[in-house]
Amino acid sequence: MRTKIVTILAFVFFITINAQEKKWTLQECVYHALDNNITIKQNKLNVEISQENVISSKGNFLPNLNASTGGNLNFGSGFDPVSQDRVSTSTFGGSFGINSGITVFNGYRNLNTYKQAQLGVEGSKLDLEKIQDDISLYVVNTYLNVLFAKENLNVANVQFEISKKQIENAKAKFDAGVKPKGDLLNAQSTAAADEQAVISYENTLNLALLDLSQLLQVDPVGFDVEVIEIDSPSTILMYKDPNEVYNKALVNRPEIKRAELDIESADLSVEIAKASFLPSISLGANVGTGYGFNLKNNSHIPYFSQLDDNLGYGISFNVNIPIFNRNQTKSNVNRQIINYEISKFGLENEKLQLQQTIQKAFYDAKAAAKTYESAEKSLIAQNEAFKNAQESYNLGAMTQFDFDQVRNRFVNAEGAIIRAKYDFVFKTKVLRFYYGEPILLD
Repeated sequence: MRTKIVTILAFVFFITINAQEKKWTLQECVYHALDNNITIKQNKLNVEISQENVISSKGNFLPNLNASTGGNLNFGSGFDPVSQDRVSTSTFGGSFGINSGITVFNGYRNLNTYKQAQLGVEGSKLDLEKIQDDISLYVVNTYLNVLFAKENLNVANVQFEISKKQIENAKAKFDAGVKPKGDLLNAQSTAAADEQAVISYENTLNLALLDLSQLLQVDPVGFDVEVIEIDSPSTILMYKDPNEVYNKALVNRPEIKRAELDIESADLSVEIAKASFLPSISLGANVGTGYGFNLKNNSHIPYFSQLDDNLGYGISFNVNIPIFNRNQTKSNVNRQIINYEISKFGLENEKLQLQQTIQKAFYDAKAAAKTYESAEKSLIAQNEAFKNAQESYNLGAMTQFDFDQVRNRFVNAEGAIIRAKYDFVFKTKVLRFYYGEPILLD
């Protein structure tokens, strides 16, 4: 028994360790968010509601069918259900009936309602697509923030290691009487500052991982992501001007298609309202029978014979011609026309917002490209300066203070190019996203 318990505990421990060591890829993060995000789940249910609306509106073309039955028990003066004479007696009777009706014409209201319901399904799907795009883009950005924090931490660790070596170097020279104690103290001070930077970047990384895990709605304990090699981005923009992206976005963006559907739906609402000006025609059919018994007189017609004798049926039609309804229909039509005009402005507003967003994304990407290009040049220069300074310091031709100044500029240049790289990658990704390219990184 003890062996089994130990085996089970070892297995659970093994599973736990492996679960903590799992690193999420970008694709896994995006797909997990698309499958588990609450807002996306809500919008999927909205699609199902819209589909039920189609089924409901389609049913308006079909006839209805209803069955009814009833019974009554009478005492005192009344009609004998058999002799039909008024007598003082006790009777029991009942009836059965079936009726059906169908709308033949109602100003095309049913047809336009059905078309509107179909547009509702398409609109709900476009809303879902928009939410999925937004969530995916947000996940990509948050994932890149984690990678950005990881790179900053790596740089900080490298600088801290360099600082520790500088302490050893300064201590050896101080012990040999070559350098004053001030150089050793400066090296120790620099190392302490670099250690603080490592701690700060570790905290930044933890917060970035927490943001991503909360976005994915997973346990942050042991959560980590796979590092993606992001090549140095090209500073040559993919598009000549923002209009190239905007024209493509007008065709593929779901918010534009949604606004266009809203106009079609509003137009159908006008037609549905106008239907109240037109006459409506309906047909009906019914069949029924009844039975009755005199409770004081046992002589009566058999039950099934009564049902057969009392069987009756008929058909009917009804024409309703509207003449005047206190201007309610006219006012409703005018309201729907106004809503139609509002929906057209809605489309123009969506186009304007999309154009402004793309213009901003374009110039942001353009600025990020220049920033990255400048940071790249600065890093190359600062790297050479750092190598020369390190050589000079090792030869005793440079003080610790001057060396730290050069090294700090090099560290700043490393941080600047990391920021510029991820900033440029994401802003270019946003631009490509509006152009209609896949949201996941290549």
